[in-house]
Amino acid sequence: MKLLLNDHWLFNRVGKNEWMPAVVPGCVHTDLLANKKIEDPFYGTNEKNLQWIDKEEWEYKTTFVVDKDMLRHERIELLFEGLDTYGDVYVNDHLIISSDNMFREWRKECKQFLKEGDNHLYIKFFSPIRLGLDKRTENGYELPAINDNSEMGGMEDKKVSVFTRKAPYHYGWDWGPRFVTSGIWRGVFLHAWNGYCIRDFSIELKKLDTTESHSNAWLKGKFEIESTYDGEVGLNLIINDILKIEKRVILKKGLNEVELPFNIDNPKLWWAVGMGESYRYKIDAIVSGDGIEDRTSLNYGIRTIRLIRNKDEKGETFYFELNGKKLFAKGANYIPSDVFLNRVTAEKYEKLIKLAVDGNFNMLRVWGGGVYEDSYFYDLCDKYGILVWQDFMFACSLYPGDDKFIQNVEKEAIDNVKRLRNHPCLALWCGNNEIYTAWYEWGYKEWYEKKDNKLAEKIWGDYDKLFHDILYKVVKTYNNEVPYWPSSPMAEWEYGRKPGEDGVAKNNRNSGDRHYWGVWHGEERFENYNNCIPRFMSEYGFQSFPSFKTIESYTREEDRDIDSDVMKGHQRHPRGNKLIRTYMSRDYNVPKKFDEFIYLSQVLQGEGIRQAIEAHRRNMPYCMGSLYWQFNDCWPVASWSGLDYFLTPKALHYVVKRSFAAILISITNENEVLKIHVVNDKNQEINGKLKLELMDFNGNKMFEINMPVTIGAFSSRVYYEIGVKKLFENRKKNIKSNCLMVAQLFSMGDDLMGENYFYFVSPKYMKLPKAQMVMGIIPVDEGYSICINSEDLIKNLYLYTDDELGSFSENYMDILPGRPKNILFRTTKRVENLEKKIKYLRVN
Repeated sequence: MKLLLNDHWLFNRVGKNEWMPAVVPGCVHTDLLANKKIEDPFYGTNEKNLQWIDKEEWEYKTTFVVDKDMLRHERIELLFEGLDTYGDVYVNDHLIISSDNMFREWRKECKQFLKEGDNHLYIKFFSPIRLGLDKRTENGYELPAINDNSEMGGMEDKKVSVFTRKAPYHYGWDWGPRFVTSGIWRGVFLHAWNGYCIRDFSIELKKLDTTESHSNAWLKGKFEIESTYDGEVGLNLIINDILKIEKRVILKKGLNEVELPFNIDNPKLWWAVGMGESYRYKIDAIVSGDGIEDRTSLNYGIRTIRLIRNKDEKGETFYFELNGKKLFAKGANYIPSDVFLNRVTAEKYEKLIKLAVDGNFNMLRVWGGGVYEDSYFYDLCDKYGILVWQDFMFACSLYPGDDKFIQNVEKEAIDNVKRLRNHPCLALWCGNNEIYTAWYEWGYKEWYEKKDNKLAEKIWGDYDKLFHDILYKVVKTYNNEVPYWPSSPMAEWEYGRKPGEDGVAKNNRNSGDRHYWGVWHGEERFENYNNCIPRFMSEYGFQSFPSFKTIESYTREEDRDIDSDVMKGHQRHPRGNKLIRTYMSRDYNVPKKFDEFIYLSQVLQGEGIRQAIEAHRRNMPYCMGSLYWQFNDCWPVASWSGLDYFLTPKALHYVVKRSFAAILISITNENEVLKIHVVNDKNQEINGKLKLELMDFNGNKMFEINMPVTIGAFSSRVYYEIGVKKLFENRKKNIKSNCLMVAQLFSMGDDLMGENYFYFVSPKYMKLPKAQMVMGIIPVDEGYSICINSEDLIKNLYLYTDDELGSFSENYMDILPGRPKNILFRTTKRVENLEKKIKYLRVN
C-alpha cells in the first residue's frame, strides 16, 4: 500500500514565519517565483539578484492523514525519491532522516511515530553554500572546480560544489546559470506492508544463443525480498501476460536474494533505432503466500551490449556492438533540460527524445555534470531505440577522498545502477567527465606536486580508488552486462593496472575516446576536424545564439545588442561572442543587424559541425562514434546546443539530421582532387546509381556523370574522384565562386537515397544571385505542405514563424536552381504569411 505525499505542502524562509504554498516535486526558487516573491530568474540580469537564496535555510511542511487500515500494517516507511540536498526530516517532531546526497533515495521506518488522523511532516533544508564552506575548511586543502561560478554567488574564489553530492551544473557552467537549489525534487511516499515486500527486481541476461534458424535467451529473474518472518512463498514471473514461470522458496527474516532462471525461445531482440525494432517484453514479478501478495513489473529488452576494445594495426578499437552487430554511434551530449529540474515535464522529455530520433541519433551521452535522469527519460530511450552512455555525476573537478564522502558516493552509485540497470538503452557506465585529462593535461598534477608531493599522491590515490575500483566494482556487481569506462576522454584502461600518462587521450593516441576542442577553444579552423580523427569522438562543438524568439523571452528591445549586459549575461563562455565573430569573419561577411547576426551564428555553427560529423563518418570503421556537444539547454542562452531552451531547433539540428542519415554522401577536396565518399550505416549492401553534376548558381550544367555503384554493407569508401583543375578546364577564371557540385545517390528504382553539395569557395567569396523565390503553401492534415522553387540558388534558407506554432521537417537548406523542394510544416493551428517569414544568405 502506497500513499503519495506530494500535496498540501507549505514552505518558509527560516525565521520569517511567512508560510506559502509549495509544489512537490519542486525547489525553493520555483516556489518563490510561483508566490511572486522573486522575478523571473531567467529574465534580463535577474540571476545576479537571486544569489541570496542559496545562503538561507528553508523549511517545508505538510499534513497527511493515516487511517486505521494503514496503521494495521507491520511496517510503514517514509520514502523520498530525491531530497536536494541537506535536509532534516521530522515526522510528528521526531527526526528520522538527515539527507546529504541529492542523488540518493531516502527510506526510513516510521510507524512508531505515526498516529491515526492528522500527521505532520516537516523538513528543514540547510544552505548547501554554508555547509559547503564548512566542508571546504575542514578538508584542509584546495580542490579545483573550474566551472563553479563562486564569483557570481558573491563568494569570491571559494568554490564549494565538489564537497556536496548535488548536481554540479547548479553552481554554474560555461553554458548555464548559477542557481543552487534546495527542495523536494522527486516524489514522496508512505509505504505500508505486511510480511514481505519486493525491495528490488531485475532481469539478467545470462546467455543469448543465435543462429540463422533458431535462437534462445537464457535469463535470470533476481528478487530482493525483505521479510518480517521465516516462511515459504511462491515466486511467479509472467511474461507478456502469457508465459508463466513459478518457484517455491523459503524466506528468512530480513533481506533475501532469490533467483528464478528462465528462458525465452526465439526471442525478439531490442535494437537501437535504425537497426531493427526496439522490442520490450512486459514482465510481471509476483511474490505470494499466507494471503499476502506483492508485485512489480518492468518492460525488458533482450539485448547484448559490448564495448569492443581490440588491438589492431593502428592501435586499439573503441566501438559498441549491439546483439553482435557493429554500431557507429551518432548523437550528442545531453545536459539537464532545466536548471530547475521540476519544470522538466513528461511532455518535454518525450519531445526531446523524439527530436533525437528526428535528428537520426542512436545515442545520447548523459553527461556527468548534471543528474542521473528521471526514469521516464530512460523509458523513452528504451521505447524509441536511443542508446545511453551514462556518466556518473562527476565532472571537470577533483573531489574529496575521506571515508564519509566515498561511502556516500558508493551508496549513490548502487542506488542509481540498480534503478537503471533494467533499461536496454543503457550502453555504458562512465566514471566521470574529463577528470583524468584534467589531472595530466590541465596542470592539476603539476600544481599539486609543486605544492606538496605527498598531497598530490593522496589526491590521485583518492581518484584511483573511486574511479578505478569502487565504481567499477559497483557496475560489475549490479550491472555486469553493461561495460564500464573510468573517464571520458581516456585512451586506455584495464582494471588493476594504472595507465598513468598512457591513459591520456592525446592527439597521437589511436585508442579510447576523445574530446576535441581545438576548434572553438583553440580557434583552429573548421577544416582541422579532418585532421583530428579519433577512434570515438565523444565531445566537440561550436556555439551559436538561440532563436530570435527565445532571445525575446529574456530581453527588452534595447538589450538586443551582442555587447549589452543582458546578452553578455546569457553568454557564459568568457570569449564566446568574440569567438563566434572571429570564426564568422573568416568565411562570411559579418552582418551589422542583430537579427541577421543571430541567424548567421546558427548557420556558422551548423557548417562547423557538418564538417566534423562527415570527417568522423568518412573514417569509419577506424572512427566509430560522433557525439557532439551539446544536444539541449537548461535555460535560454548562447551555447553549443542544437536545441535551445524552448526546444526550438537551431540550424545545427537540421544539419545533423542530414549528416547522420543512414546513407551519407560526403565530398572532399584533397590536394585539389575532388573525392566523392559514400558512407552506409546499414548492415546490407545497396545497389544504386551515383549522379554528379557541376552547375552554376543559375542552374547551368557544366559537367554531369551517372554511374552504377554497389555500396557495401556498413562501409565507407571513395566511389569517384576527379582533379579540380580538370573539372574547370576551359572555364571562366572566377567560375568557382559561382558554382557547386551536386552529388546524389538513387536506388535502382530512382528513389533518392542521399545527396550533398560541395561549394568551391567559402560563402564570403560566393557570387550569390538575386534569387526570386516562389513558395506554394497548401493545407494538409498534418499542417501545411510547402513547395519552394527558385530559378537561382538560395543558400541556407531559414523558415520561421512569429510564435512557436509547429515544426518544419526541413530548414536552413539550400534550394537548387530549378529544382522544387517540398517540406512539411507540422501544426494544428492556422498560420498566415509563412512565405514572408524567411531568411537566407544575401548577395555579397
